[in-house]
Amino acid sequence: MQVLMREDFDTLIEKLQGADYEVIGPRIREGAIVLDTVDSAGDLPAGWTDEQEGGRYTLHKTDSPSLFHYTVGPASLKSFLYPSKSLLCRVYGGHNDFDVEEPEIEAPRRAFVGVRACELHAMAIQDHVFAGGRHPDPVYTARRNNIFLVAVNCSKAGNTCFCASMGTGPEATAHYDLALTEVVEDGTHYFLIDAGTKAGRSMLDELPLRPARAAEEEAGAAVVRNAAESMGRSMDTEGIEDVFFENLESPLWQEVAERCLTCANCTMACPTCFCSTVEDISTIDNDMAERWRVWDSCFTTNFSYVFGGAIRKASSSRYRHWITHKLAAWQEQFGTPGCVGCGRCITWCPVGIDITEEAAVLRRQREARQGEARYGAGTRTAY
Repeated sequence: MQVLMREDFDTLIEKLQGADYEVIGPRIREGAIVLDTVDSAGDLPAGWTDEQEGGRYTLHKTDSPSLFHYTVGPASLKSFLYPSKSLLCRVYGGHNDFDVEEPEIEAPRRAFVGVRACELHAMAIQDHVFAGGRHPDPVYTARRNNIFLVAVNCSKAGNTCFCASMGTGPEATAHYDLALTEVVEDGTHYFLIDAGTKAGRSMLDELPLRPARAAEEEAGAAVVRNAAESMGRSMDTEGIEDVFFENLESPLWQEVAERCLTCANCTMACPTCFCSTVEDISTIDNDMAERWRVWDSCFTTNFSYVFGGAIRKASSSRYRHWITHKLAAWQEQFGTPGCVGCGRCITWCPVGIDITEEAAVLRRQREARQGEARYGAGTRTAY
């Protein structure tokens, strides 16, 4: 482990820029910390932190000089690697005389600074979806192969965070080029830094570093430990597939539907949701048409439309489909839950519907049924 002093942090950004990367990092915009182009450490949200709760997100200034003492905002890597709108093809002409043009894929060379552990796990899930298998998605893979990732271990857990219980944070353990732990104590401000790839190790050679002392390594470990111990929420994942598959007719779905606006905020903010649809547009004279892939959501009625109508007309069935797929069916498909515990779906739900709370209710309902079955069986045996 090595140490990068705060006054040398700009060197990291400069070296990334010198390697022809567009540096993307946290910036304050429109009342939130979002991902955007940064030119120097002066663009980072120094001294700012956030407070999150169901349906609520606020920023406030602190006296700390920390650059990364906040939790995840509304944006994630998803919007950069899997853009919300992608041109698939362009067609010229008509009838039996037409030409199909495949657009050049835009894959900017980008370095992301400040990526959290939960987001790295979300990216790994999307890697499986888009880059695994026999037919990798060309847009995703081109963008994914052209990035450099600088992770930052969380120094703070939000009220809606539950990554510790999902095994996805708050410490980055994989999928990064460089990983930083920010330490502010006793008037000193520094970053413990480690490399996870060959590209990361090459970057370390370019930076003004020194070996970390034992006390500094312990201070960094304490930062991560404190974040893990202060999670605002948790989720019990033991046997969670059965919890959902045995509750398909639960009255909970209708109770949630009475609150759910089916606005799709949760799926838009989620770093793993990947549903899309295809839209065709054409010029007035029909000489040219374009086909676009755009983000969609299983919360929209048209998403489940087939000939004759939508399969999931009720909001209760749409919510059931989303959360059951996210926490149960996803494991059958991809070998992992589709949730990384970032808490975005809770924070950005206008009515504060809580995925951890609803999962806990279903678990209690299942355990109650099991208890009744055991009691009933015992009674029959006694008689």
